[in-house]
Amino acid sequence: MKNFFQMAFLMSVVTVSLTAATKIVKHKIKSGETLYTIAHKHKTTIREVRKLNGLKQGYVLKVGKIVKVPTNTHKSTKKTQVTKKKTRKRNRSLRTALNKHAQPLVIKSTKKRHARTVDDILFKTVGFNFGFSNKKSKKIIQLAKQKLGRKYVWGAVGQKGTFDCSGLTKYVFAKNGINIPRTSINQSKFGKYVSRGNLKKGDLIFFDTSKERKGFVNHVGIYLGNGKFIHASSAKKKVVVSRLSKFYASRYKGARRPS
Repeated sequence: MKNFFQMAFLMSVVTVSLTAATKIVKHKIKSGETLYTIAHKHKTTIREVRKLNGLKQGYVLKVGKIVKVPTNTHKSTKKTQVTKKKTRKRNRSLRTALNKHAQPLVIKSTKKRHARTVDDILFKTVGFNFGFSNKKSKKIIQLAKQKLGRKYVWGAVGQKGTFDCSGLTKYVFAKNGINIPRTSINQSKFGKYVSRGNLKKGDLIFFDTSKERKGFVNHVGIYLGNGKFIHASSAKKKVVVSRLSKFYASRYKGARRPS
């Protein structure tokens, strides 16, 4: 009996410790968020978020919905910490060796000669543009514009020169070697998330054009720059260029940069 009470006491201590380490918070879903970004923000896992909220695989997040999120459940193990330490040590050794044996790269300038070391190139590179190149984005826009005036047909992906909104984007990107999902809602989860202030030509932009504003993505277009985008419009019954203002600005749901 004594051993039983000792075991019960130890279990209660462990339970209290786990509860203290794990805090449940309420998170309001914002446009563009995914289970991964939510879990990463609160230092937990997608599995833990799904388990706590009873969410099934493939569940589509609704903007404005409140979900419970456990915090600090995804802690790096001792093995992971050792691996990271070894990686940092190898990087330092590599950097030292390269700087010792390689000549600095000198960039000619009318104002000042500036030497860039190997360290600058390998470890301090800034401004790298993830996603497709400017050349590819121009080809994407050029091909999309060739489809201006083509008839809108729901479910069409280029058959007889007809398209629906996601069919047009699917067709144009595929012709440029980028395979994206078929539907607008799945396209809105593909590629790198792009904030509205950082839109670039060729980015996919998404909208909720439903009368009820259900919060779901149901329309997609390709950003052209200068506040304009090209899309297959069900209202206009054809492929058109529209401005990202008024109607579309109020129904904007986010942007992605496929690669």
